[in-house]
Amino acid sequence: MSTVSAVSARFPEFPWDTLAAAKAVAAAHVGGIVDLSIGTPVDPTPQLAREALAAAANSPGYPTVYGPESLRQAAVDWLERRFGITGLAASAVLPTVGSKELIANLPLQLGFGKGDTIGIPELAYPTYEVGARYAGCDVIASDSTIGFGPVAPKLVFINSPSNPTGRILGIDHLKKMVDWARERGVLLVSDECYLEYAWEDTPYSILHPDVCGGTFEGLLTVHSLSKRSNLAGYRAAFVAGDQSVIDELLAVRKHLGFMLPAPVQAAMSAVLADDIHVKEQRKIYARRRVWLHKALEGAGFTIEHSEGALYLWATRGEPCRDTIDWLAARGILAAPGDFYGAKGAKYVRVAFTATDERIDAAVERLA
Repeated sequence: MSTVSAVSARFPEFPWDTLAAAKAVAAAHVGGIVDLSIGTPVDPTPQLAREALAAAANSPGYPTVYGPESLRQAAVDWLERRFGITGLAASAVLPTVGSKELIANLPLQLGFGKGDTIGIPELAYPTYEVGARYAGCDVIASDSTIGFGPVAPKLVFINSPSNPTGRILGIDHLKKMVDWARERGVLLVSDECYLEYAWEDTPYSILHPDVCGGTFEGLLTVHSLSKRSNLAGYRAAFVAGDQSVIDELLAVRKHLGFMLPAPVQAAMSAVLADDIHVKEQRKIYARRRVWLHKALEGAGFTIEHSEGALYLWATRGEPCRDTIDWLAARGILAAPGDFYGAKGAKYVRVAFTATDERIDAAVERLA
């Protein structure tokens, strides 16, 4: 089997490659493309992050996989200050080279493989499934414990606020998931990368005492600074929770060399200690969200969920690829809902992470 065919057998086609034709149409628009397909930050990286990065630039030695205790404590302090998580030790935090890397490698690094099952949401960030397939695991998509039936997954991913839908899971739902997972010995992993961005509801971490009962057994939470602090280019994230699982991950990742560069660790510590830049960025996104929400509804779209995260989950009641073509003809590129699962077949995900000028252009074209 050739290398290309071997990869094709293990993984689906990279989703954004399927947008090439629509992207070309949108790019040909007289005013240029408005790319709302990927939620990549476009606003400046905070000055304090750049200063910390520069100050640590003279780093001739190897960093550690674990990172300094000061970084891990900064993560603990942030989680307690912003989200009411108490009792978490700095030893139960592990820096990662972005959150996508951690999610994609997690099943394999924890020793799961052929014959094991990984649970993912019905509408989900594609990397949950890709990481499971990479490890050779089976995948079941379900938004409720009932959906797993008699199968006992080794690991279940949940995501709130959700990518792509922006849905925020209520505290009762989270508690039910925690109880169900613990009763069956299932590792529950909550992707909370958008926890700072909630618009119409209050999100909870699964490590909050009202959810987990004050113990982190069987629980991991994943956090990224890509969206929170415009650090996507730095690849700065961390995972925290069950000490025994963190210890296992640390041991494996030491062997594999998954280490965050020392200057990035310094920048990460700086932004975790500061909430002001996040507050200002939240105002910017809130404004862009309102503009796009009104424009899409005015153009005949229905917006569902979208209580949190940096996307609007929109539909015209038609196949999503038809909607993609409709938008592309107006110079706008969005992400088709079928990227995220069969239930997204009539939806598109519209990111509001573009500049004010590009958001304005999209609003004008939708009018």
